[in-house]
Amino acid sequence: MKSLAIRLLVLVGPTLLTACATMNPPLPPSLDLPKPPTDLRASRKGDGVSLTWTIPTSTTDRQTIHTVGSTQICRSIATEITQCGTPVGELPPQTVPSASKAGSKPATGSFTDTLPASLLSEVSSATITYAVEVLNREDRGAGLSNRVRVPLVRTPPPPQNFQARLTPQGIVLSWASEAAPQKSEPSIHYVVRVYRNALGSQERSLVGEVPLGGDHTLTDSSFEWEKTYQYRAQTVTVIHETNRPEVQVEGSDTPDKFIFADDVFPPAIPAGLQAAFSGPGQQPFVDLIWAPNTDLDLAGYNVYRHEPGTAPVRLNPELVKTPAYRDTAVVPGKTYAYSVSAVDLRGNESARSEEAAESLPQ
Repeated sequence: MKSLAIRLLVLVGPTLLTACATMNPPLPPSLDLPKPPTDLRASRKGDGVSLTWTIPTSTTDRQTIHTVGSTQICRSIATEITQCGTPVGELPPQTVPSASKAGSKPATGSFTDTLPASLLSEVSSATITYAVEVLNREDRGAGLSNRVRVPLVRTPPPPQNFQARLTPQGIVLSWASEAAPQKSEPSIHYVVRVYRNALGSQERSLVGEVPLGGDHTLTDSSFEWEKTYQYRAQTVTVIHETNRPEVQVEGSDTPDKFIFADDVFPPAIPAGLQAAFSGPGQQPFVDLIWAPNTDLDLAGYNVYRHEPGTAPVRLNPELVKTPAYRDTAVVPGKTYAYSVSAVDLRGNESARSEEAAESLPQ
């Protein structure tokens, strides 16, 4: 009987040991602290600083987040921020979209801070530092995001009396001429930039730039006719220091100017018209040549002829594509006067050129 009991213990013992080995210790409760953002970005325009970052989707212990608490916006004139202190702004709690709803693009947070005039500086090296801290629903966080530094150099106001005017040469942009502000450092200079975008499009194109205090006009000739465009100008502060990347701080924009590029302008009048008779001994004709018209939207030319005391009549049924024409419908013994006009792609016709006359012998 005793030996049977020992045998049973031997058989059961390993099973008990195995069962105990598979049990894991209980995990500690999650602190539910959102991971600090690592991609905080900042851009400045005038006295506004736009901040963007990716909203965290997991905690510091790799748990999925469904809701984050408030997000504090931190700002300091110190180079480094260790604690937020009193935030300059705060975003309310928000739901974090799941991967199936948000797709492959993560959700982003954003905030625009307005710099007080007292912080703006005439010194090119002056900067301010930003960070954000995302809290949980109990207003606890795991620390600040990465830090970003923004220049504090002052930007001049936008150009005054900004105007856009349609001309045959293009759209002329103009503004009131004004002197550049006094610079505290030679590394600082200012330019006026003009931008354009087609109505309904967010794509912005740079028309050009000129130094502030210099020329106060720009002509845009790269647009397409029969479209509506909006133009705006801004003054940009450029900091260029040796052995350092160039820094550009955009100022505020002027009000938009809208203009419809309606081409009602005829091409230039052809010049240099010459007429030459074919010469005796052959079928009579008159050859005409003139200087080519350089308008980019030129479609062709019309050729006109008249005899003394009569009105000019167009000779060509279709536009002449080259600056030359041969008139074979001539009669010996008569005198003919010729003129030429230019026509663009929208049918605008120039005035007729100066006449060239030719008398045919009998």
